[in-house]
Amino acid sequence: MRQSAFMLRRSFLALPAVALAQPQEPRHPRLLFDAGGIARLKQRVETEPWSAQWARLRRNADRDLAEPIDLPPRGSNWFHWYVCPTHGARLTTGKRIGAWQWEHVCPVGKEILHGDRASPQTDFDGCVLANMHSRYANAVRDFGLLYQVTGEAKHAARAREILLAYAGRYPDYPLHTINNEPKIGGGRVGPQTLDEAVWLIPMAQGADLVWDTLSDADREAISRKLFLPSARDVILPHRLGVHNIQNWKNSAVGLVGFLLGDDALIHAAIDDPDRGYRTQMARGVQADGVWFEGAWGYHFYTLDAVWALVEAARNCGIDLYGDPLRRMFEAPIRLAMPNLKLPAFNDSGEIDIRNELYELALARYREPLLVNGVPAARTSQMALWFGEDQLPAADSAATGSRNFEASGYAILERGTGRDATWLCLKYGPAGGGHGHPDKNNFILYSRGEVLFPDPGTRPYGSNLHGEWDRVTLAHNTLVVDGVSQTPATGRILAFGPNFAMTDAGPVYRGVRFVRTVVLLDEKHVVFVDQVQSDAPHTYDLAFHLAGKWDDIAAGPAPELQGREGYQHLRDVKTTDSPVLTAGRVSVRLAPSDATQVIVATGPGKSTEDRVPMAIFRRKAQQTTYVWSATLDGEAAPPTFREKDGVVTVDLGGRRITVNVAGTRVTAESEPRP
Repeated sequence: MRQSAFMLRRSFLALPAVALAQPQEPRHPRLLFDAGGIARLKQRVETEPWSAQWARLRRNADRDLAEPIDLPPRGSNWFHWYVCPTHGARLTTGKRIGAWQWEHVCPVGKEILHGDRASPQTDFDGCVLANMHSRYANAVRDFGLLYQVTGEAKHAARAREILLAYAGRYPDYPLHTINNEPKIGGGRVGPQTLDEAVWLIPMAQGADLVWDTLSDADREAISRKLFLPSARDVILPHRLGVHNIQNWKNSAVGLVGFLLGDDALIHAAIDDPDRGYRTQMARGVQADGVWFEGAWGYHFYTLDAVWALVEAARNCGIDLYGDPLRRMFEAPIRLAMPNLKLPAFNDSGEIDIRNELYELALARYREPLLVNGVPAARTSQMALWFGEDQLPAADSAATGSRNFEASGYAILERGTGRDATWLCLKYGPAGGGHGHPDKNNFILYSRGEVLFPDPGTRPYGSNLHGEWDRVTLAHNTLVVDGVSQTPATGRILAFGPNFAMTDAGPVYRGVRFVRTVVLLDEKHVVFVDQVQSDAPHTYDLAFHLAGKWDDIAAGPAPELQGREGYQHLRDVKTTDSPVLTAGRVSVRLAPSDATQVIVATGPGKSTEDRVPMAIFRRKAQQTTYVWSATLDGEAAPPTFREKDGVVTVDLGGRRITVNVAGTRVTAESEPRP
């Protein structure tokens, strides 16, 4: 096999010109583990707690050995299509009703649906096939590990059978996209190059672990019919630039390159100037360590993607562990809520920072801060493969108010531990294709629960994703003339221990929206929302609450449009009630410009899961909203006056002044006598 790129990257001391030996390729295995890693794994599987995990792996392998290899007859469908068309909820798989056919059950309405291949949106059986392909890929890797540790030939033989089965079938799987189009961007095993890459990574890791047991004919068939067509012909031509998906593709292409000793694939994965790993780290990771798409799910999804390439490179003499990747591991710990979870911003649900990836991060970076991310129950594969036998004492994670200007998160925090009150004001970059139109949006957490939530995301095939999650009305921020904000980057104007002032940026033409939030103590929050424009507009200041509305006196029915999320509101009414209460939160709006107060419910996890929301509607050219949120107590009525651009608020004897022009905020911590 010809000399590979990773061999040329090593540095050697100058030696006499005579009788120089060429550096040798690292021996297999060299992707998931090298020889040293395998030796360490052999030691670990004999001791607790790792032996229990190893025993579970062996039991699963014995079960799989008893089953015939029966590859799906086709590639899979997009898992985002696996949703109920009525309720927008993810389906669950019911009983098998035929060859590669199942019942599919809606968890909300309990409807039983059947797959229909007439369109991708109804090909539910194709969605289930993704799990089948994934199971076989993971089996190749797991049987390879079993072979390396036990030396039992049956495990290597099973991995070989699966590899050869796919080599025989892969060329005949049609290329298809999520819309079943035969073009670049689609896959053969999956409907995207992303799915192809996610499947290919454990296949390559497993093949590497049994490579030395394969005949030359086996290697030729697996390389020519499976790995090269997938990496070189399906994945590589689809160029995405800096993106979470590109990181998965880089890892798949790079692992195949390291497996086969292919210089071009290794270079494309690591050093391509537009999309390689080094470019992803340089351009995608912001100064504070947050992945640029601003969705915590995709932050960890990117980490899920890159570790396999970085670890394989390390085993082959290339160090890709560096400062950007380290900061990516540190950022979630520094930005987490007091319960060690991250809020559901942009295309992400709520994310627990305790993730098995921190087992590897701690082993490579040796930083005590990273211990905070290691799950308490160390039962994952990463713990078995890479975890430290004894965890060091953890460095304390950040507490108190802190601002992350690069990613645009201003965090205010009062109190200690899980019972603290924590507010995050979101003003930063748009987030690309996974960003939401929600500048100056916020999430408020207190005593173990999120009280002002964000919808986050749901399967992209659900109508609610586009009609609710990705409209401004669904967030805790300002809507102008019933139209969602345009993508923009805001900026921080002032920040202190208990306040933040942010400018939403050019989210609407000719409109400036500045939000000031003051966290007076663990129970009282004051908002000063100032809107200025060059023409009159309809302003809808929206917010969403956990729990259910208390009884609210109803007024005349409001007029609402049937688009931009308004069509999904229910239980709509106006009210003159001075206090709006849901669960632990009471909201009061200070008397000011004529305001129509609209209360309603919006979608939660499905169309039938309802979340309380309110809209403060005004028609004006410029206006100032002053409102307060009180947690677990009586809501003091706020009052304010505005003179020469300075807003002075009184809340229960406490005075707050907000000066946008001077970017200054002052707040009294105790009521005046």
